Parts: sequence; structure tokens; C-alpha cells
Amino acid sequence: MIVALDLLRLDQVDPIRRTISEHGLGPEAWVFGLGVGILAAGSALIGLSLAHRKLAGPVGTLAMMVWSIGLLVTATFHKHDWSVGPSLSGSIHRTGSFAAFLALPVAVLIIARPWRRVDGRRPAVAAFLFGVVSVVWVIGIATMVYLGVRSGTAWWQVMPLGLVERGLAVTELASLTALGIWAARHTPVPEPVR
Repeated sequence: MIVALDLLRLDQVDPIRRTISEHGLGPEAWVFGLGVGILAAGSALIGLSLAHRKLAGPVGTLAMMVWSIGLLVTATFHKHDWSVGPSLSGSIHRTGSFAAFLALPVAVLIIARPWRRVDGRRPAVAAFLFGVVSVVWVIGIATMVYLGVRSGTAWWQVMPLGLVERGLAVTELASLTALGIWAARHTPVPEPVR
């Protein structure tokens, strides 16, 4: 849904410089909200399925729920519309998206790490690798923010923010997909030795 919005609104939202949440301010805001809401619900179901199948412990499951709740907050509250200035809604949106983007890599690494060496767990290995790449994206963003602060440049101008955010989103969706495939394919099994 978001890719469709990117293509339909290419003349209005530059996907290289503008964040995904920019779609929440346009006439198709409901599509953005619906897409993110569906992702949040699906993510929560994947987390619960992993927990039910004893593939995820309480900390990993909690991190998955933080991701899902962060997505719901992001879909519900609109980002700052800088043409009118900052807003409470925008601040809540930023907090939700920050929590979501950090929580999923943490969840994936915690959930998939102990299963990497167990036979037949290729999706866990894929999820773990995508989780590592997601962490690298987050570290890269944090580094750019730091460099922006040090140089006096606005952090969103130090990098092609829209492109970086979309790269992180694609990587996180790939890790989530791997977790979903893993949850769908496997029946409950004993936990690995940690």
C-alpha cells in the first residue's frame, strides 16, 4: 500500500527526501493508516504465534508488541506538518515510530538468535541476518544525526532521510516476513540449549 502511495504521489512526495509518514498528511492518509494498521495487527499475530509455539520468550514477544503498538501510534497520530509547525500529534507520532523502528530489530535478534543453529530453522537464520542489517541501518541513522548535530546541520538534511527510512523499512519487513514464515511452518518444539 505504501509503495502504491509512493508511486501515485511521486509528484508530491519525494521518496528520497520525505519520510513514509508524509503520506499520512495527504488526501490518501486513510490508505497510509490502513496499511500501517494492518502491518501492526499482522505483526502482533506473528509475535503471539511465535510465543504460542514456544519459539519466542517473554522479552522477544514484548519487543514484538512494542513494535506493533508503535506502528498503531504512528498510524493514529499524524506527523508534524511543518507548513503549520510542530504539534502534539506529531510528537506522539515521532515517539511511536522511534519505538517501532528500534523494537523490531531487538525483537528479531532476541527471538531468532538461539534458534540459528537448530536444524531446519533457515527462516530463523534469515530473520536474524535481516535483524542485524536493521541494526546497522539504525546505527547509520544515529551516526548521521550525531554528525548533523556536530556540524550544525539539521539531522534530516544530513542524509537522504526518505531513502534511508525506506531501506530500513524494507529490511525490517523482510525480517518480519522471515519470522512469519518460521511461525507458520513449525510446530511447538523444545527450546534450544542457550
